[in-house]
Amino acid sequence: MLGRIFTVGGYTLLSRLTGFARDIMLAAILGAGPVADAFFVALRLPNHFRAIFAEGAFNAAFVPAYAHLHGQSETSAKIFANRIFTLLFTAQVVLLVLAWLFMPQVIAILAPGFSQDPERGQLAIALTRITFPYLLLITLVTLYGGMLNVMHRFASAAAAPIFLNLSMMATLALAAFFPGAGYAAAWGVLIAGVLEFLLLAQDAWRSGILPRFAPFKLDEDVRAFFRALGPATIGSMGTQVALFADTIIATFLAAGAISALYYADRLNQLPIGVIGIAIGTVLLPEMSRQLAANDQAAANASQRKAFDFTLLLSVPFVAAFMTVPDVIMRAMFARGAFSKADAAAAGATLAAYAFGLIPFVLIRSAVATFYARKDTATPVKAALTGVAVNVALKVLLVGSLAQIGLALATAVGAWVNLLLVIFFAVRAGHLVLDRAMLASFAKFVLAGVVLGAALWLVARLAAVYLAQMSALRDETTLALLVATGALVYTGSILPLFGRRWLISLVR
Repeated sequence: MLGRIFTVGGYTLLSRLTGFARDIMLAAILGAGPVADAFFVALRLPNHFRAIFAEGAFNAAFVPAYAHLHGQSETSAKIFANRIFTLLFTAQVVLLVLAWLFMPQVIAILAPGFSQDPERGQLAIALTRITFPYLLLITLVTLYGGMLNVMHRFASAAAAPIFLNLSMMATLALAAFFPGAGYAAAWGVLIAGVLEFLLLAQDAWRSGILPRFAPFKLDEDVRAFFRALGPATIGSMGTQVALFADTIIATFLAAGAISALYYADRLNQLPIGVIGIAIGTVLLPEMSRQLAANDQAAANASQRKAFDFTLLLSVPFVAAFMTVPDVIMRAMFARGAFSKADAAAAGATLAAYAFGLIPFVLIRSAVATFYARKDTATPVKAALTGVAVNVALKVLLVGSLAQIGLALATAVGAWVNLLLVIFFAVRAGHLVLDRAMLASFAKFVLAGVVLGAALWLVARLAAVYLAQMSALRDETTLALLVATGALVYTGSILPLFGRRWLISLVR
């Protein structure tokens, strides 16, 4: 399992690194003003729908069902995949046509604050019409990726997002040939969708599993899929409703609030994607196979290992994002049209997001124990409760904290979601919170506190001793923080856990 995690995580890391290069270009060219806000709305809308219908709900319902059928009969699995593909494609085409026809109304509902700035609103409508077909393409990519993951082929699905970054960088470099930089970025999104689709389609074709159009028939397998899809969609929708609320509320804030949320979330998504999603992607089919073989002990061991590995890699990000977010933002993005004031606003937002980073990275592994058992209903209860807390806090906090309050509310909601999922799993007997697991969590907390204190101290010393540097001061400080963090964290983990624990985790 660890090798497959490294495959997914490695490609995801490369995707995040190229994503940072893309975001540096976006920040330098678009800055954090009205054009950037309009583009980020155009980028968020198809991504919200993708998270609801594709990566979240669809994977939770499709992967366990396909894995079960593939283990019984390849023919049955192929028939099932063909029918789901036909339905998915048809539904996405209908959604795309409706979105194109009613895009002004969609933007008026989801970005109502833009009505006070007609120029920004019209730009958002035009850019979203370009980016929205990305949803159709990426939904098919998700289908192909789920099928390939069941066959232990993780590389192409994990590598596909790299095309988004490369495509956007290419179109931004050629922005002079577009009506504006926002249009260049939007066309980069659409081109990336085409490239990602072609990559996954050829891998599925080469593996002999590329689905085809087929007459739709509501057999027992398809009905079971829909029974799982409904609750999963509600659960995924709950999280996205909270994110939609961010977009809606932020359109009423001063120009730049949406951009601050975007850049903070981009950094926050690095550990979520590289660690949380990568481990969860591998864990779900792994536990599905183990439970299908009635090996409860192996499934529990896989999930426990996933928890430990997730925390081991995530704690440094939490410590850094909460103690030195301003340095990170300045070093990454403060150039060109993106000012140090913009970096300060995004850094404060990042610190608020970081409060909920642990539940963000753990939730995919936590809900896997339910999804692997084809129980998509139980996690919905936790997700909707978390969303209710999230949205209520957004309304309470946005007045005094602006976009920082939105991020903090998201973090609190994530904690509520995770703790409820763990509670339900323990109550159902799917997870055992024994003394060893609780002690492990406590050790990670201690290691994080030590690391955070060290980073805070080094940042303060660097501000004094590097004050005379006229260039690359923040970049040099960040390099010192990375080196210090690696030494301090390693020096904390080894005495707390021991080399034997680390070797056994890797093995």
